[in-house]
Amino acid sequence: MKNRYPILKYSKRIILASSSPRRKLLLNALLKNFGLKFDVIPANIVEYISENVKNYGNFAANLAQLKALEVSIRKNGLIIAADTIVVINNIILGKPKNKIDAIRMLNFLSGNVHKVYTGIFIFDPVTEKYFKTYEKTLVKFRNLSRAEINFYVNSGSPMDKAGGYGIQDDFGSTFVEKINGDYFNVVGLPVFKLYNGLSKFIKLI
Repeated sequence: MKNRYPILKYSKRIILASSSPRRKLLLNALLKNFGLKFDVIPANIVEYISENVKNYGNFAANLAQLKALEVSIRKNGLIIAADTIVVINNIILGKPKNKIDAIRMLNFLSGNVHKVYTGIFIFDPVTEKYFKTYEKTLVKFRNLSRAEINFYVNSGSPMDKAGGYGIQDDFGSTFVEKINGDYFNVVGLPVFKLYNGLSKFIKLI
């Protein structure tokens, strides 16, 4: 199928500094409108959860920045990085360490409202120009049964997701009663903020 829009000529290599399949799909869905392609080069950093975080959005954005800067040392191009955290009762939930940790997280989230923050950092190492921001979304979980939690954890799906669940295309989507904010932010890449950021580096329209 032919692209409905004019194909842009952009000389720099575009790099996604993430191994997340969700981010890859969302970025591809955006860039293909303009005939742009990108490479996936995950950052080699140890993701950590600090206990003394005062601004969760800035914390997520700083983690995204670390990813972009690490990749920029090894590769040239326009680098896009993101990091997502889940926050409930002032506690940050990253990716589960194991099945027991995933069960703990889901029990914590069950029946409650939590916040999802995704930080974005776009960086051009040549010009040192960068774009840094974050998005926040409120998510309300329904009450989960022990059987549902165990079933989901045993599927393995929670293990690579912040907060131990995915709002998209698996059983985790049935946990979400309602959201307030950007849906794509919960998936892991707020497309609205991403588009605004990319527009500062590439004349998309």
